[in-house]
Amino acid sequence: MAQVVFALLAVFLVSLCTGQDFCPKEKCPQYKVVETHQDFEVRLYGATDWITTKLDSTRIRDYLAANSRLKTYVKRQAEAGFEIPDDCWPVLVTVTEGEGDPKMSVSWFVPSGGKKGEIYDPLVKLETKPEATIYVRVFGGAPSTETGQENTKTLREALAKTGKTFDPSTHAAATYESYFSFTHHNEIWISAASQQQN
Repeated sequence: MAQVVFALLAVFLVSLCTGQDFCPKEKCPQYKVVETHQDFEVRLYGATDWITTKLDSTRIRDYLAANSRLKTYVKRQAEAGFEIPDDCWPVLVTVTEGEGDPKMSVSWFVPSGGKKGEIYDPLVKLETKPEATIYVRVFGGAPSTETGQENTKTLREALAKTGKTFDPSTHAAATYESYFSFTHHNEIWISAASQQQN
């Protein structure tokens, strides 16, 4: 259920991205590859800034509402003189499973060097994620529920097989281009043990 996010990410994506081999340096969080394995790589990300809002459910109207909140937040910040680009990648959907329904949020990357927003919005937060080790599985094709589920399962199994410790209840889906793009670079992110994505 949580991976339904892949099928609906098109709602959030409006432009095409290439470079880093898949995303321009100034538009994406930078990282260092620490290890490479057959089914995943270990990346060290520096501290990164994001704007984040929660998803109430996987229904399309809730994705549209979340998208609207983030767009409105960016617009209000720009009007106040605090420019937050809305064309950066990835769009990150974080899912935390536990008792009851999963907690879900959508985050847009905010590149360093720009002015940070100061307009308060109780539904959108500007957050800084600390330096973190992230296990990443890369896959292509148009995002879908099936590919999201399959790649999350494959990554978790590969991490267990190689003895990596991680939080099995939390993962994130990252995508870097429009759903309608001819090519797709998608990722599943799972934080190393004791690190969690918000």
